[in-house]
Amino acid sequence: MFYYLLKYVLLGPLLRLVFRPRIEGLQHVPAEGAAIIAGNHLSFSDHFLMPAVLKRRITFLAKAEYFTGPGIKGRLTASFFRSAGQIPVDRSGKDAGQAAIREGLGVLSKDELLGIYPEGTRSHDGRLYKGKVGVAVMALKAGVPVIPCAMIGTFEAQPPGKVIPNLHPVVIRFGEPLDFSRYAGMENEKAILRAVTDEIMYAILSLSGQEYVDQYAAVVKAEEAAAAAKERKFPRLPLT
Repeated sequence: MFYYLLKYVLLGPLLRLVFRPRIEGLQHVPAEGAAIIAGNHLSFSDHFLMPAVLKRRITFLAKAEYFTGPGIKGRLTASFFRSAGQIPVDRSGKDAGQAAIREGLGVLSKDELLGIYPEGTRSHDGRLYKGKVGVAVMALKAGVPVIPCAMIGTFEAQPPGKVIPNLHPVVIRFGEPLDFSRYAGMENEKAILRAVTDEIMYAILSLSGQEYVDQYAAVVKAEEAAAAAKERKFPRLPLT
């Protein structure tokens, strides 16, 4: 009940007022039955804007850190995400991917919509990064369509670290469902999983118009953080 209270009374109207999102391709989202909505991830606000414009309830796999924060703020954040129907997923350890897949398949088994960001983390620079194959595993195991989705303008509206959003136009664009039934029973084939994931990412790219980077976002973030730390420790001296 709290989910619909947030969507229609507390949060949804406020998000529509602040962001004034333009919605395109909403007819591609099925009115019933299980499906995966796979989107790019540019901003913290993505978690709330997409559910606010969909007619159906959608459940996202949210990072466990949202549920384990310290103090009053942490408890309030955890309560908020649980009340909104989001599922915590521990992204650390070798079994993290399998845990996420199990949770996602549980949502799909109830003929519900599952929201997922194949990049695995928010883009720190507005570019689209290589997708992880978990979305392909779930699509093939559950035998459900994947609807690509592009969030456009949310990076400018609320970039990483920005608490109060900027006034910036936002577009939420849904593409035609992707059918992978031709790969039924092949969810253990690495080459197939990579091909399916790349097809999904290409569909998102076509909708968003972002620059694409054929590397995992988490790897690029770590490399840039290491380079920045090295620069702070050993700053370059000006040439004389």
